[in-house]
Formats: sequence, C-alpha cells, structure tokens
Amino acid sequence: MSVTIRPARASDLDFIVDNNARLARETENKSLDVAKLRPGVTSLLASPDKGRYFIAELDGKPAGQIMFTKEWSDWRNGFFWWIQSVYVVAAARRNGVFTALFRHVEQLARDDASVCGLRLYVDHANQSAQQTYRRLGLDATEYSIMELEFTARGMHQETANAQAR
Repeated sequence: MSVTIRPARASDLDFIVDNNARLARETENKSLDVAKLRPGVTSLLASPDKGRYFIAELDGKPAGQIMFTKEWSDWRNGFFWWIQSVYVVAAARRNGVFTALFRHVEQLARDDASVCGLRLYVDHANQSAQQTYRRLGLDATEYSIMELEFTARGMHQETANAQAR
C-alpha cells in the first residue's frame, strides 16, 4: 500500500469534519457541535495563516489527516507548530499513515527557518498515542496544558452556567 500526502482542499471539508467528530468521540468521548466545527474547518482551509491541514491518501483514497497551527515563541524567536486534529480512518490504521503525515509536517517545519519545533498535546491516559509519539522523536515536557475556555460571545463558562440557572 502506498501512502501519499497532499495539502487539504476545500473539497476535503466533509472528510475533515467527519474525522474531527470521530476523533473527539473516540479519544475524549465528546460530541462536537457540527454547527461550530464545520465553519471552523472551513475557516482554516480558507486561511493558511491560521494553520494547515494535510490529507494522507492510501492507494489514492483519503485515509487520514493532520493539522498544525502556529505559536510564536519570543524566547526562541521562532514558531512552534502545534500538531492537532490528527486522525486515521480505522481501516487504514497500522499502515504507516500517521507516520507519513507526521514526517511530512516535520520536514516542512525543518525546511522553514522560522520554525523552532513541533508540539502536540495528548491525553494523559492515551498511552498508545504517547508511545507512537515517542517513537517519532517527541518527548514529554515539564509543561502542563491549562485552559480557560470561553463560550459564545467570549463568555467564561462559569458565567454562562450562572446565567443559565
């Protein structure tokens, strides 16, 4: 089986939206709001400055995806590329699809002098993914991810919950 990587196109929208919804269900048992997800993917596909998706094809058929966004590091005077929205369709797993996607993004990053490294986040309980990432050269850092998520119109979740009562 032959894996090829190409930039995502607008015509990949349904494939990416479906994969992102599956990713959330399979890894975090979350159901994503497609009314937000679809325009979010559309926006990124139309604005490469926000990030980029790549599609893996296995024998000419879409089999997986990877996306990266950029984070400026003033300490390093360069960008970290954050790997996100990684998904390989079930029938294509264990065929080198994720490795090909990762290596493609890694090579693009190495070829870009403004990039100082790659980062991703992974659920603490997802030992299988962590082993895969380690095999590809990624290491755990001393940092933890912390988040303050906002709901519609920039409202903090606690405020939205209080207003809903």
